[in-house]
Amino acid sequence: MQKLTVVTGASTGMGASTARELARQGFHVLAGVRRDRDADAVRATGIEPVILDITRPEQVAALATRVDQDPRTLHALVNNAGIQVNAPVEALPMAQWRWVFEVNLFGHVAVTQVLLPALLRGKGRVINISSIGGKAAMPTYGAYAGAKFALEAVSDALRREVAPLGVPVVVVEPGGVRTKMAARGVATANRLAAGMTPEQDARYGSLIQAINTLMETGTASGVTADAAARVIAKAVTARRPRTRYPIGRDAALVIGLTRLLSDRMLDRVIAANLRRHYPKAATG
Repeated sequence: MQKLTVVTGASTGMGASTARELARQGFHVLAGVRRDRDADAVRATGIEPVILDITRPEQVAALATRVDQDPRTLHALVNNAGIQVNAPVEALPMAQWRWVFEVNLFGHVAVTQVLLPALLRGKGRVINISSIGGKAAMPTYGAYAGAKFALEAVSDALRREVAPLGVPVVVVEPGGVRTKMAARGVATANRLAAGMTPEQDARYGSLIQAINTLMETGTASGVTADAAARVIAKAVTARRPRTRYPIGRDAALVIGLTRLLSDRMLDRVIAANLRRHYPKAATG
């Protein structure tokens, strides 16, 4: 019988590509989207859109009910939904800090909790989409990386809890991926920067511009969403999946550097990489 998978954040980008790849491989995919127009865009053979904002308990509960009513085995949950918010630690309002963690961490925990009974029954698996930001925190990435570091830790804890029960937990760590997420991240960073005090702007304005340029460059040179989806699908289908799958050469490089270099040395490498992206006036 055809198996079931759930992919959150499936409106666009890696989520939509993952839903299509899993459907192509014969799964019935419940694709979590936030709006009706997104549902119309992603609906296809093997892809059933479900309205799902992972921060809304009633929609998370409705997803669990939909899965419980399905006679097919739940083979995998792919926790992919996420947002990118970049600002210096000093300048990011606390409401934004809480929202980033709500979407990028607590929402995934909520979905995982309600679907674990079905995953345990079917010996399914959990695939958590982290980031190289879950291994190394760039300047202005405090909230985003903080949530991703936390997702890595939660994944480790969950893996050690449920592996003896037959449920693998896998972390996927993408580097640059050519999606709209970076463009939205830059727009959000600029909006937040506009709300900084003059003193904060003097301290961080050029840094934010450099980070935005680096983000755009990294995205442009990154892998396609379809290529990323194939790695995620490998984590879904492998008989004995690895605990972690990096995506892209930049992810492999950064993860390797975090293992080899001291904190101070890694600080220098990051600063040197950023320096060439600073506005000319700031480096002259």
